[in-house]
Amino acid sequence: MKHSTFFWFVLPSAILMLAFIALPIVSIVTQSLYTSHEQVLVTVENCGPFGCTEVTSVDQDATQALKAAEPLGKWAGLDVYKDRNHLAVAEVASAWVNADGLPDFGRTLMNLPFYAALAFTLTYTFIVTPLTIVLGFFIAVAVNAVAKALKGPTIFLTLLPFIVTPLVGSLIIFWMVDARGILGTGLQWLADDPTLSVKASTPLMWIMLMFYGIWHSAPFAFVVFYAGLQTVNTDSLEAAMIDGANRWERIRYVVIPHLFPLVTFVALIQLMDNFRVFEPIVSFSAYAHANSLSIAIFNDLGGETRLLSSAAATSVLTIIGVAILLSPVLVRTYRDFSNPR
Repeated sequence: MKHSTFFWFVLPSAILMLAFIALPIVSIVTQSLYTSHEQVLVTVENCGPFGCTEVTSVDQDATQALKAAEPLGKWAGLDVYKDRNHLAVAEVASAWVNADGLPDFGRTLMNLPFYAALAFTLTYTFIVTPLTIVLGFFIAVAVNAVAKALKGPTIFLTLLPFIVTPLVGSLIIFWMVDARGILGTGLQWLADDPTLSVKASTPLMWIMLMFYGIWHSAPFAFVVFYAGLQTVNTDSLEAAMIDGANRWERIRYVVIPHLFPLVTFVALIQLMDNFRVFEPIVSFSAYAHANSLSIAIFNDLGGETRLLSSAAATSVLTIIGVAILLSPVLVRTYRDFSNPR
C-alpha cells in the first residue's frame, strides 16, 4: 500500500481518536493538577436594638472574579494525588513506620479509600478475567461438539447473559441471592444457618460480584473462541487423530495454539473492562462491602459538591493502572508479530 493511500485510510480514525481519546485525557490530566477555588467569605457587623452581631457570608462578586481570573482553579500540582483520598503518601509513610508487621500495615492501607478500592478492583480483575477466558473456551468447545440441529438454540441460550442489559442481569441475580430468593435460601440450607445473608457478608458479596462478572462476560469470550474454532485446520485434527491423540490432546496441541491470538485479544478486552468495574456494585448496592476506582470517580462527581480535581486524579490513576495491566500482554503481542516463526 502506498504511503499516501495509507495516510488517507487512517486519517479519519486518527482524527476521531485524537478528538475522543487523546484530548480528553490531556484535559483530565490538566484538571487533576488544579483544585477548586475556596469561596471568599466576608464578615459583616449587623447591629440592631439588642446589640451587634457578626454575620459571615459568601462574597459572590469576589468569588466569581477569582474564578474568572483563574478558570481552571488554584494550582495544586501533585498535592491532589498525595492527599488522603488518593495515594495518601503521608498516611502510608506513617503506617509503614508505626506498623507492627505486614498484616498491620495491610489493615491500615485497607482503611484508606483509594487502596481499599484498588484492592477490590485488582482482586476482581485477576479472578474474573482468567475464569472468563477459561469458561468461554470450554463453552465454545462444548457448543462446537453439539449436534447441528441443537446448535442454534444452544448458542441463543449461551448468549443470553451477554444480551441482557447489565443492570437488569445484575438485578436478577441480586434478587435471587436475597434471603427470600432461590440462591439465598439454598445457601442458608447448605450452611445450615437461617440467618446467613449474602448482602450482610463482605466475602460473600465479593464472591457474588465476581460470579456475576464471569456470568456476564463469558458469552463474549465464547463468541470469539467459537468463531475461531471454525477456522481450525481439519487436516491437523485428522492427523492428530491418526497419530492416536485423544480429545484433550487434540485440544491442547492443535486447538489452543491456533486460538492463542484470540486469547490475547479477549484478555486485553477483559482486563480493560474488569478494571473499570462499576455496574455490579451499583446494582447489588454493595457500597458497604466493595468499592472500585470507577465508583470513587462516580462519588466525586455526584452530590452537590462536585470534586472535579479529585475525580480527575482518580481517573488518571485508573488509566495508569490499565496501562500497567495491559503492558505485559501488549509487549508479548509485539514480540510475536515482530518475530514471526
